[in-house]
Amino acid sequence: MKITELKNAKLRNNKITMVTCYDFWSAKIIANTQVDMILVGDSLAMVMHGYTTTVPTTVELMCLHVQAVAKGAPHKLIVGDMPFLSYRKSLDQTMLAVERLMQSGSHAVKLEGGLGNEEAIKHIVQSGVSVIGHIGLTPQSIHQLGGHKVQGSEDAKANTLLTEAKILEDAGCCALVLECVPENLADRITQELSIPTIGIGAGNKVDGQVLVLQDLLGMDPEFQPKFLRKYLNGFDLLKEAIDQYSAEVKSGAFPSAQHSY
Repeated sequence: MKITELKNAKLRNNKITMVTCYDFWSAKIIANTQVDMILVGDSLAMVMHGYTTTVPTTVELMCLHVQAVAKGAPHKLIVGDMPFLSYRKSLDQTMLAVERLMQSGSHAVKLEGGLGNEEAIKHIVQSGVSVIGHIGLTPQSIHQLGGHKVQGSEDAKANTLLTEAKILEDAGCCALVLECVPENLADRITQELSIPTIGIGAGNKVDGQVLVLQDLLGMDPEFQPKFLRKYLNGFDLLKEAIDQYSAEVKSGAFPSAQHSY
């Protein structure tokens, strides 16, 4: 899929699939799937580096992971996250971050929040770079939000999110991620926008879905938010394989003559 095909997918009611991945080997797998888009998310700070929030992610770290994914999936549409405060310091700093992400292999950038980002988004888009917005639960604002909570349950907050969605569309965003918002609100936003919505914890009435690869593969038994469906018990399967390897080495069964020169 290309960026220019996103709106047509919405018009034709063709659901969009996005998977978040962070490295070469997993990108190679996704490159051979029917998934439409790859998001190299700033959540790599948590999933790949063990931090408790996305805040420690830097532009340098993002670029390193985007480069790896681009090498593994050169024919997939790749979206790179703009990390914490990289688009809030100055327009010069914003465009430097955009430049580095695009030169690393991104085909578009994603940034969080609507209010206050309008002019930056317009400038990025006018500079020839596609932007995907992100509202609802915005992980870079996790301390201000008071934790990982559903956003937009109250009427006032729902109206604010709808306003933000329209601001992002008017600013030139080509798509919008809706994270952890009630399904009825996600449906309303989806119906009122001409650009596609991609949900995570936003129900089934959006134009597409995104999940982190490690989450959908069940790599963390302790992580089980309501929105997540695990398509594989990856933790136990990999653990079993590694334990089998260890046992065979200790017993002398591996390497056998078949695996020796």
